Amino acid sequence: MQKHRGFTLIEILVVVAIIGVLASIIAVPLNTARKKARDVRRKVELGQIGRFLSASSCYMPVAGAGEHDLADLLVELRAKYPQYTNVFSQTPHDPGPGTDAQSFYKYIVTADGKNCVLYANLENDNEPATLPNISVPTPGGGKGVFEAPSSGWNGSPKYFQVSN
Repeated sequence: MQKHRGFTLIEILVVVAIIGVLASIIAVPLNTARKKARDVRRKVELGQIGRFLSASSCYMPVAGAGEHDLADLLVELRAKYPQYTNVFSQTPHDPGPGTDAQSFYKYIVTADGKNCVLYANLENDNEPATLPNISVPTPGGGKGVFEAPSSGWNGSPKYFQVSN
């Protein structure tokens, strides 16, 4: 008689079950780390663009005061100021739902053009609020995280804003 060397079906199923349990244990912290990484990206992009849009005075779009998507503003800026085309060669957008056509980075400018804010919804619910006195994007409200009364497009009530 020949002896067959190998694994039984039960042994293989046990190994697969153990791997599945370990993968699910690792997936939870990995997902949290991904959310935090996307929030860091949002903050960096908003900080860079926010400094440009509110450098000496706030940029007033052709459409006037109010709320605008950053993608629309960048199309306008590229046409109006061709010298900045290289700076805005790619449209920064929210790493979650954002696209080149709709960035999900929002810009609000007041009618007098003196105050503006660029903001985005964060994913990490545990992000500490550094702007406790506001609950909506506020032109002239400073730079930091605030908590809104309801969740935004990324499922969190936390928002990051850059304002003059």
